[in-house]
Amino acid sequence: MNIMPEKVVKQDEEWRKQLTPEQYQVARRKGTEPAFSGKYWNNHEAGTYRCVCCGNPLFDSETKYDSGTGWPSFYEPVDPNNVKTEADNSYGMRRVEALCSKCDAHLGHVFEDGPKPTNLRYCMNSASLNFEKKEK
Repeated sequence: MNIMPEKVVKQDEEWRKQLTPEQYQVARRKGTEPAFSGKYWNNHEAGTYRCVCCGNPLFDSETKYDSGTGWPSFYEPVDPNNVKTEADNSYGMRRVEALCSKCDAHLGHVFEDGPKPTNLRYCMNSASLNFEKKEK
């Protein structure tokens, strides 16, 4: 049985103190880091990608693939309850925004051009993620 994570709610000033300016801009203000600039776009180590704001486990390295976009891309979350989606009609485009279901951090966007088995591409910002290396 999947259980929704307990919500993490903080004031804006608390997020500013906790995060770097780049993390704050991306995760709390729905920014986007430039392609090929994030620390995880080319990471090939085994482990778990967690929300930079609350530590919620989001993606496993087993589902990460090279989409050629310059952002870390995954075909599915660790648990579907850990990532929520909302319509994003900003900048005159129709997209699907991916958010941490525990703290509402902006993670990136989801596109329907990914590999099997889901055909989804969770195109994430490195600034919204922390990587926890798998112990050997």
